[in-house]
Amino acid sequence: MTVKPRSRSICVLGGTGFVGQALVGELVRAGYRVTIPTRRRSQHRDLLVFPGVELIGADVHDERVLAALLRGTDAVVNLVGILNERGRDGSGFKHAHVDLVEKLLRACRETGVRRLLHMSALKANAERGPSHYLRTKGQAEQLIRNEAGIRYTIFKPSVIFGPGDSFTNRFAKLLKLLPVLPLACADSRMTPVYVGDVARAFMVALENSHTYGQTYELCGPDIYTLEEVVRFVQRQLGLRRAVVPLPKSLGRLQARIGEFLPGKPFSLDNLASLSVAGICSENGLAALGIEPQAMSAIAPRYLAPRRPTRPSTRYRARAF
Repeated sequence: MTVKPRSRSICVLGGTGFVGQALVGELVRAGYRVTIPTRRRSQHRDLLVFPGVELIGADVHDERVLAALLRGTDAVVNLVGILNERGRDGSGFKHAHVDLVEKLLRACRETGVRRLLHMSALKANAERGPSHYLRTKGQAEQLIRNEAGIRYTIFKPSVIFGPGDSFTNRFAKLLKLLPVLPLACADSRMTPVYVGDVARAFMVALENSHTYGQTYELCGPDIYTLEEVVRFVQRQLGLRRAVVPLPKSLGRLQARIGEFLPGKPFSLDNLASLSVAGICSENGLAALGIEPQAMSAIAPRYLAPRRPTRPSTRYRARAF
């Protein structure tokens, strides 16, 4: 049963990120007041054009600050996650994915916040995950499921695409820059899911009591290999480039080199994550009444855009 909106005050951790901005747009349109903590408030002032958004300079790893952020809110969304860490021992992933969730659950206990929507990852597994990323995401899920009194909903998306993503747009940049693109894990399979569908999944679940205690895998309608994704992006750009699948040994070498490049664009942990097929066992979008949109229908609109791509654009236009 879907109930009328009651949780009108929402705190969104990770609200300045790719999925966060899409979700904030949905929340604002539904009439919610949204609090977004960020360490770099000055870099995200464009979010202030959303009516009802409060952007607060805060370190969410400070438990006193976290409790203050949650006090008086009706629900909290956790979108915080990293794809790479500074080191290679897993401590960075643990800090971002596990330690923060422990602190968040303590803050929920202290403030009486009972509704939690949490972003995990497809194939996250605390014991059998092949990478630090997938194991720590799985450990965070376990903590949430074991927390008494929390009305949680967990989402496990495949790789997410959309305007401003770090997936299709990253390959677009590489294809524009390089005449030859060597590609590790070229045969890795995935089902890219549209960021708008992910945001809508959160919205559907937010006030639906049937989603309490549930976990939803989120996938798009089509299965791609990584090589097929890259070649799709190449076609949208109208470029002629050589895409060269690498054998495992050279793919591992590429990952080792990537760990020392600025921004750490590719790592051994990424390589390990790609060893698991990103395919849903049961697509949660259908369970939530959402028809997934295909990458082939959406991505051409922004890979060579002639229109604004940020969800805050319509509100910015009204502000001037």
